Amino acid sequence: MPTELIILGYVVALLSGLGGLYLYSEQRHKRFDPTSNRDSLFRCQKCGYVYTDDHGVDLSRCPQCGKSNAPIVF
Repeated sequence: MPTELIILGYVVALLSGLGGLYLYSEQRHKRFDPTSNRDSLFRCQKCGYVYTDDHGVDLSRCPQCGKSNAPIVF
C-alpha cells in the first residue's frame, strides 16, 4: 500500500472525527443553552412588584395593583 494513501486515510479520518465532534457540540449547545428572552423588566412604583412584559411596550400595568409602569433600563 502506498505511503500517500495511508497518510491521506489518517488525515481524512482525523478531519471526519473533528467535524463530527463539532456537529455534536453545536447540537448540544442548541439543545441545552437557554435562549435569550426579549421581554422587558418592570418594577411597580406603588407596590414594588417586579414582573416582565412584552419587549417594546412603553407602559405596562402591574398585575398586583394595576398601576402603569415604565420598563427598567439597565
